[in-house]
Amino acid sequence: MSGRLCSIAVALVFAAMLVPARAATIEITMENLVISPAEVSAKVGDTVTWINKDVFAHTATANNGDFDVTLPPKKAATLVLKEAGTVDYYCRYHPNMKATLKVGP
Repeated sequence: MSGRLCSIAVALVFAAMLVPARAATIEITMENLVISPAEVSAKVGDTVTWINKDVFAHTATANNGDFDVTLPPKKAATLVLKEAGTVDYYCRYHPNMKATLKVGP
């Protein structure tokens, strides 16, 4: 019986190794015409949530065209990251608002 329990324990350990890690949710705030944090590291599969705390609209617009997210005043928007790379982005309405998103595999 103890051999069987040992085999089950070993199988459970291997199964745990095969289960993918949970994706993270990363929050980025837009407030007082500032994107914070201005540089974020994430992984493919993570979700980025931009939160607009201002009373006017913002966007998160990738310089390379990968995404263009519109954020109405006092609202949030999300994006699931699908590929690795470094993406610089800005607000189309307030071009001085800039940030960088580094996405690893």
